[in-house]
Amino acid sequence: MKREERQQLIVNLLVENKTVDLDDLADRFTVSKMTVHRDLDDLEQAGVLRKVRGGATIDAGTQFESDFRIRERQGHEAKVAMARSALELVEPGMTVMVNDGSMAAVLGEMLLQKRPLTVITNNAAIMERLKTETGIALIALGGIYSAKFNAYLGVVTEEALSKLSADIAFISTPAVSGRRAYHMDDNVVRTKRAMMTSSARSCLLVNHQRIGHTALHVMADLADFDAVITDSAPDTAVIDEFAQAGITLTIASEQDPT
Repeated sequence: MKREERQQLIVNLLVENKTVDLDDLADRFTVSKMTVHRDLDDLEQAGVLRKVRGGATIDAGTQFESDFRIRERQGHEAKVAMARSALELVEPGMTVMVNDGSMAAVLGEMLLQKRPLTVITNNAAIMERLKTETGIALIALGGIYSAKFNAYLGVVTEEALSKLSADIAFISTPAVSGRRAYHMDDNVVRTKRAMMTSSARSCLLVNHQRIGHTALHVMADLADFDAVITDSAPDTAVIDEFAQAGITLTIASEQDPT
């Protein structure tokens, strides 16, 4: 088996199970543990996974978020539910900002239902999907391309956002704890903040499984968002804390999908 094929199978196992075991991989592929170590090193360097004792994982850590190619294959139903809820905040004729991420990419495609729209995004998946669509004025933000996030980031992106204005920005996050949203990458944080600053309203999208987690950088206070959307209900204590803080939490699974 070729190295590239073996590494793709490792990625497939990670998508399915979130973790892989070093000994199991060596037995599965009939190779040495050193060969597996090299495979995991290659995938870690590419930003696909993070190595842990005895194997590897794609679970987010305080300084790690899995590659876009992994995330786009996970939790599709939850993403669709959140995107539907987010779409209710959009009206034809609006100018909408959408950030990086696989969750946002699902929303980006759904925006076609609300055209005509002006869509401002640094998300390469959304750019590719919307670039030939009628009724969509697409403003594609430039910058330094990040394969890990499948998005454009950096000073050029932030400067462009400072010259634009939108009705609403949709911001996704891999971690929420207490009353704060977090992210592990400083370039991503700055771009998300720039979108929030350049929009009249902003909406946070977060998978309920990521509530109660932190990452390296504080991105924003939840009170900075006009709405927070999650796919399923978090713990009752979290709901109560949000209510006491006056944070509007929308639970997508409790809404009528029609």
